[in-house]
Amino acid sequence: MEKIQNAIAKARAERDTAPGSSVNVGRPSVGASTDAANSSQVLEAWDSLPELKVDNRRMEKNRIVSFSGGKAASSIDMMRTRILQQMRVNNWRRLAITSGTADCGKSTISLNLAFSLSQQSDFRTILMEMDLRRPSLAKTLGIKEGHNLAAVLNGSARFEDNALRYGKNLIISTNKGAWKNPAELLQGAQLPKALAEIEATYEPDMVIMDMPPMLVSEDVMAFLGQVDCVLLVAAAEATTIKQVDMCERELAAQTNVMGVVLNKCRYMEAEYGYGYYG
Repeated sequence: MEKIQNAIAKARAERDTAPGSSVNVGRPSVGASTDAANSSQVLEAWDSLPELKVDNRRMEKNRIVSFSGGKAASSIDMMRTRILQQMRVNNWRRLAITSGTADCGKSTISLNLAFSLSQQSDFRTILMEMDLRRPSLAKTLGIKEGHNLAAVLNGSARFEDNALRYGKNLIISTNKGAWKNPAELLQGAQLPKALAEIEATYEPDMVIMDMPPMLVSEDVMAFLGQVDCVLLVAAAEATTIKQVDMCERELAAQTNVMGVVLNKCRYMEAEYGYGYYG
């Protein structure tokens, strides 16, 4: 754990001091929620969504530890707090979560963060499945409705018909299967409008985008202009320092890199938890 942290820190320092390096200012932040005059319409929009019912055993099996909370979720809650602090200071709302390669656990991290945030009753979160090549959230959660967020993003379907509400303050929108030509969709002219309409209707405090791995397709790079910041997930004993540094370089060229989550650690000091570091 300490070796990979030190190596990444060294690579960042070398990159930041290299000739021609510049600070990325990122996408302009999304405005704050509208005033109380619109609050009743927002509450009605949330309440009208079908409720997501999740089986505790399924969540435990899939390592969504924040669903039940307690000691097992302490590292996720710590990560949540640090993310919230950074996003509030910078007035950010849209958070993308990606990894370098497949099987790093980015979707597990996305779900854990979403359910951890749902425990804050005054904070609204929307989790969108933007991995359109290998969607997995519906299977993980046991959702059988056949939702298709991709169709919402291209303007051919309504968000309220392709989303479920958990509790009073978490919305999850998934995909029933792979979408043809996802990169074209993610950089299409209709997508910004679709995202803006969703935010205007539900006024979330945070939108989490579960993205595909960035080194296996151009999908992430096609979409980064739509987010405020990105969290990179690395898998212990699988993701290399070179891959992390390559991803950070590419991400920092288009948006704000919030930090790295070191996941799937078999041997880790208790104080590190999931290994989040900025």
